Amino acid sequence: MKLLLDTHAFLWWIRDDQSLSAKARKAIANERNHCFLSVASCWEMAIKKSLDNLEIPEPIDAFIAEQLALNSISLLPIDLRHVARVSRLAFHHRDPFDRLLVAQAIDEGMTIASADPMLEKYGIERLW
Repeated sequence: MKLLLDTHAFLWWIRDDQSLSAKARKAIANERNHCFLSVASCWEMAIKKSLDNLEIPEPIDAFIAEQLALNSISLLPIDLRHVARVSRLAFHHRDPFDRLLVAQAIDEGMTIASADPMLEKYGIERLW
């Protein structure tokens, strides 16, 4: 399975936070699954850190790169087709980061690991 981690799922995984569901934890830990973190999530974390709404070590790029390597998670770039897909999505969700993650999940044929049930309105597979 190709698994796209929502920002909170990534953070809860690397922090071993019990907020991460057992089902998501098992899927992320399964070596047969290929886990991804979107550049959109990195951007979201950078914004939240700059607003003092997220505690992560500086420099953020080194921290994220280290966590990706330690956890065998691949970085998913934002492609023009992902952006174009966002323009065609219904407004079930107003969060621009989540909308981009949905677009990427659709275009890349990924399951999304997210606690947000609203994402299912887009017809994507959500694991939680």
